[in-house]
Amino acid sequence: MKIRSQKDFFSGLMFAATGAAFAVGAFNYNIGTGARMGPGYFPLMLGILLAVMGLGVLASSLSLRGDEGDSNPVGAIAWKQLGFIIGANLLFGVLLGGMPSMDVPALGLVLAIYALVIVASMAGTQFRFKGSLVLATVLAIGSYLVFILGLSLQFQVWPSFIAG
Repeated sequence: MKIRSQKDFFSGLMFAATGAAFAVGAFNYNIGTGARMGPGYFPLMLGILLAVMGLGVLASSLSLRGDEGDSNPVGAIAWKQLGFIIGANLLFGVLLGGMPSMDVPALGLVLAIYALVIVASMAGTQFRFKGSLVLATVLAIGSYLVFILGLSLQFQVWPSFIAG
């Protein structure tokens, strides 16, 4: 058995491991039954589904014949892009909720979305500030409509120095 596609093999392995971790973590909660679902039921089922799909991708990357070469080798890790994407998510969390232990106030949903989009856009090969602002505006308006007006979630939308 030979690996036909390294990209498919490693992505399938990643999805299977992530799904298995979520399924195992779901056992810390009450699972319940199909008729009376507990808080662990959805993460368990989603983890199992993700693990099965990952195993399917992994299996499709393997070849029983030895004559097929590796058409999709895995390249080097893109550290710059990885740093921008992870940093954007961390910045979003800090700006949305603040860090009371370090006296960093919460700046609200709108500024957090703008920061997330601009920093994450820097991970691409062609960063355009104007395009990032347009995307951030669309996402901020959509998030406000869905989460604040539609679902009536209670969290800070604007910084306290603006909203009062």
